[in-house]
Amino acid sequence: MRCDILTLFPAAVESYLAVGVLGKAATGTVLDPRVHDLRRWASNRYGQVDDAPFGGGAGMVLMAPVVVRAVREVMGAQGLPSRVVIPDPRGRRFDDRLARELAGSPALVLVCGRYEGFDERVFELLPAEVISIGDYILAGGELAALVILEATARHLPGVVGDPESVAEDSFTSGLLDYPVYTRPREFEGLAVPEVLLSGDHAAVRRWRREQALARTRRWRPDLLPAGSGTAESEK
Repeated sequence: MRCDILTLFPAAVESYLAVGVLGKAATGTVLDPRVHDLRRWASNRYGQVDDAPFGGGAGMVLMAPVVVRAVREVMGAQGLPSRVVIPDPRGRRFDDRLARELAGSPALVLVCGRYEGFDERVFELLPAEVISIGDYILAGGELAALVILEATARHLPGVVGDPESVAEDSFTSGLLDYPVYTRPREFEGLAVPEVLLSGDHAAVRRWRREQALARTRRWRPDLLPAGSGTAESEK
């Protein structure tokens, strides 16, 4: 997957793309992230990308000609069927289902806002999908874009070393993840559950399923189907 990220702060995005899951994926053939400074498409020689809002008010607004030119040029350079994503509070709530959907796209364009946001004509002129990562405000769209990209990239074959770890992650299975343990076997009076030391793989699988269900019922019952009861743990 090719992913182009348009931002006013490319260094911040590039530093994150150099580490962790995304850093490893970017060195292979599965993920091709490219970061672009929106100032390349500035409206004048001073590098202007924003201006005061018509009608008055606080803050500055990212100019439509800058953003529209940038996205159209990047889409043309991709030469692939691409999806343009703009993180914004009004958008569809981002979740694992949407991440898997985006992972099926050959190319993404992530457009990071700043200040008071985009001139509304950006949304009217571009084929953009507006996505929200939650009901709160960030200083810009860079963190939201990286959240979307990392969650999406985990569903690309070969990005995560062990595919089973993705299949068992919280939300991927429809449940929260089960608890995990490592050495030491006992710490401050708390011992690792004996079933995990038993070598009985079938018993371990049952225990993990039961724990995932119990955790989901306790902390995120909204994830469970309506009418779900204790019988679910027997499946």
